[in-house]
Amino acid sequence: MRKSYRFLVVMMMSCLFTTTVFAQSVSVSGNVRNNSSQEVVPAVSVVVKGTSTGTFTNSDGDFSLNVTKLPVTLVFSSVGYENYEVTVTDASAKIQVDFKPNISLGQEVVVAANRTPTRILESPVTIERMSTNTIRNVAAPNFYDAISNLKGVDMHTASLTFKTPTTRGFLGSGNIRLNQLVDGMDNQAPGLNFSVGSIVGPNELDVDNVEMLAGASSALYGSGGMNGTLLINSKNPFKYQGFSFNVKQGIMHINDESGQKPSPYYDWSFRWAKAFKDKFAFKIAASFVTANDWAANDDRNKQQLGVLSKVVGGNRGNDPNYNGVNVYGDEASANMMQFAQLVMAQAPAALVQAANGYFGPLGAYPTNAQVGAFISAFPAAQQPSVQQFLPFYIGATKGYFGNSNVSRTGYDEKDLVDYNTINARFTAALHYKITPGIEASLSTNFGTGTTVYTGADRYSLRNLKMAQHKLEIRAKNWFLRGYTTQENAGGSYNATALGVYINSKWKSNQTWFGQYIGTFAETRRQAMANLSDAQIHTNARAAADQGRLMPGTAAYEAAVKEGRSVPISQGGALFLDKTDLWAGEGQLNLSEAGGFSDKVEVIVGANWKQYVLNSGGTLFADTAGNIKINEYGGYIQLRKSLFDDFLTLTAAGRYDKQTNFDGRFTPRFTAVLKVAKDNNIRFSYQTAYRFPTNQDQYISLITGAGTLIGCLPEFQTYYGLNSTSRPGYTAASIMEYRGTGDATKLVQAQFREVKPETVNSYEVGYKGILGGRLLVDAYAYYSVYKNFLATIGVGQSNIPNSPVGLLSSLTTTNVSYKQNADEDVKALGWGVGLEYQLPKAFNLYGNVFHDQLKDLAPGFVSFFNAPKYRFNIGLRNENVFRNVGFNVVAKWQDNSYYEGTFVSGELPYFTWVDAQITYRPAKSKSVFRVGGTNIGNSYYRTGFGSPYVGGLYYVSYGYNIF
Repeated sequence: MRKSYRFLVVMMMSCLFTTTVFAQSVSVSGNVRNNSSQEVVPAVSVVVKGTSTGTFTNSDGDFSLNVTKLPVTLVFSSVGYENYEVTVTDASAKIQVDFKPNISLGQEVVVAANRTPTRILESPVTIERMSTNTIRNVAAPNFYDAISNLKGVDMHTASLTFKTPTTRGFLGSGNIRLNQLVDGMDNQAPGLNFSVGSIVGPNELDVDNVEMLAGASSALYGSGGMNGTLLINSKNPFKYQGFSFNVKQGIMHINDESGQKPSPYYDWSFRWAKAFKDKFAFKIAASFVTANDWAANDDRNKQQLGVLSKVVGGNRGNDPNYNGVNVYGDEASANMMQFAQLVMAQAPAALVQAANGYFGPLGAYPTNAQVGAFISAFPAAQQPSVQQFLPFYIGATKGYFGNSNVSRTGYDEKDLVDYNTINARFTAALHYKITPGIEASLSTNFGTGTTVYTGADRYSLRNLKMAQHKLEIRAKNWFLRGYTTQENAGGSYNATALGVYINSKWKSNQTWFGQYIGTFAETRRQAMANLSDAQIHTNARAAADQGRLMPGTAAYEAAVKEGRSVPISQGGALFLDKTDLWAGEGQLNLSEAGGFSDKVEVIVGANWKQYVLNSGGTLFADTAGNIKINEYGGYIQLRKSLFDDFLTLTAAGRYDKQTNFDGRFTPRFTAVLKVAKDNNIRFSYQTAYRFPTNQDQYISLITGAGTLIGCLPEFQTYYGLNSTSRPGYTAASIMEYRGTGDATKLVQAQFREVKPETVNSYEVGYKGILGGRLLVDAYAYYSVYKNFLATIGVGQSNIPNSPVGLLSSLTTTNVSYKQNADEDVKALGWGVGLEYQLPKAFNLYGNVFHDQLKDLAPGFVSFFNAPKYRFNIGLRNENVFRNVGFNVVAKWQDNSYYEGTFVSGELPYFTWVDAQITYRPAKSKSVFRVGGTNIGNSYYRTGFGSPYVGGLYYVSYGYNIF
């Protein structure tokens, strides 16, 4: 690492020296088993009543605990079981506890809603939770996929191992409006700016629970929580001990429309944890996933300028200006007439004058003899250049070109992107109990592999590496942690830039377009009116493409290898990003101090972050050295129960400041009314904000499709967008100019200093149990976004002091950056979740939800991509007959209008079903599974540019999964 851990160690050193020695007078031990199945129950909490002294049962259900004296009362507790108490008077007698399962609904405890443990029924805001038991029985290849089953959650699939959950409608790959925290650490890649919870972090065997906090959550979790916060919490080695492993084998690409043949899927994982005398514990866990990834093969034609795009008719065979959605390198386009005029403008004036005098009186199709006579009139040394000039001159003056545009021949994504998906994760942690109630831990998460990401372009994240290291001290009422995120882009590259590089490596744009347009003009002249334009275009492309590098050849593979090794800042496709994040955070619950406990619960906290941007100029404007961004903030929350717990009020506020932006204050107010036992109505007013991301602020990236620049004022000056020679014009006005040729249609883009985006959200909800068997959770919200951070696209003419260059894509530089919208963006939505316990332990569950934007200005690109309506419905039973169980869930989503940087358009509705059958042989600790996701094998996709996803079918064997 480029930095030491000294700053992490120093802030905790004093705590680590407060170690005390446990009094060890008497040892009591025993075993816990399920009183119905007689199976042992691991990870049961065993606590001496009235104290913090305790332990957990191991994987065999055994426990051992040192106490100071007898008699003592031990309290046994675990989710899904009724609490059990036993008084111990004889240390020599082994304690046998028959634990009674508790199938009552709504007994889970969540932390995310208030940053303190709260019954989920009493949460003041909308929250979803996946417990250890839920994760163990999900009908999905892994727990991360199963997050999409939660109420209000959408999932974007960019590839097999890169998936992005989101809430409240702003669906997209690498969503930056939802925080993801893994064991309290921000899981966002600090440079690439997407969360990596699906590829870096604990594997499924090491995940304790997942909590999804929907809606605005900045008051407690800071910048980025515009639409929610996802918390993934791993298993503590004191609680979950033993060795576990799972081997999953599968098959995918059945009847794949992309042409891929059926191929295997592998997912292997293990976890080992052990505690020593309730003083020291460790864990290690690892997983390995590999498969042939889903292919993005949308070859439909699109029209695009900046963020404005749409699907249009045509293909490479009938549209000379074809630009395929998942075809790269064909972004280079030229207007044939404008190209010819540029050639004429660069020719000697005497040559143009002579041509005017000679060819002016001639007809539309000068003969070969007439052309030859004109050329022969020049000295022999000048004749080659005159011969090259004439096709452009004749074509332009005789009207051969019209207003036609042509594009270069591109390459399919499958020939550019590495679909050999690999994901390897490693987790290790050391835990030490300083006192029975204070625990220190040192942990590390490391992930590496290859996957594909959909952003402004498609990115092959090849050999990506990311590590997170954390040092933490935690007690019941406080914690202090420091952590760092180390990112290394490895061999990651931009697919569009690679396609452009291969084309340019073989032949420059100037040469290729010159050959194409020159051949077109000559073919038209010689064929006169005997060939159609389509035939002539085919002839021109064949001439310009002669000798083109073809996939599968040695020359093509050499160009790909070279393009992936040349930094994108030097015309290649490679990223060199090695950005770091350094962070510290602390929280204190004051309820136990100063007499607060009987009056009001008070929580205070603070955090600090420093981003060190280091991309070598391949992603950020950091060629002069690393860029540092500091962010710090603090929060306070007060909670009070009134009228015998009929009403619980909470008020929270947070202040945050970042290097380039003024500070933001975000308050939150909630109220929970207990209308009956286990029935609560909640009201909340929540606010959130987000600073522009590191990329939004400092990106400086030239891709095949255009240039992405930072939103800070200095970028406007650096790129000359505020100059008089090459000002930036709005994308909409450029498209109108190209259609009409009227330069008065051009509108110069007006840059304004960017402010953080904010949202005010109002929500009402109900959560309760009806009849002891039906759990209902419903919510409705209304949100207003101010200073909405929208991506705008502008164009610059490559011809100084003239807008003529804007008529052709070849002479236009497309530039995109973030800008605050003038209009407020309003959103509303609702959702209902139900869970019903049927007889014989069958459980019926499901949800339906709706999100919608209102009063959106025409042409406003919001990237609000969620369908209006979605639902999930499932049925499960963990033991239908002789330890055979099942879980099946059906999902449906409505049509949606998807706005993306690839293309905007309508995505059709789809339905898919996930299912799994489980068999647990009695008293063996083994579990066998057979399952599949999208078992109907209906290929679908969740966004333009991303792949169509089909069925994945698997079998697995797991040991000691708890």
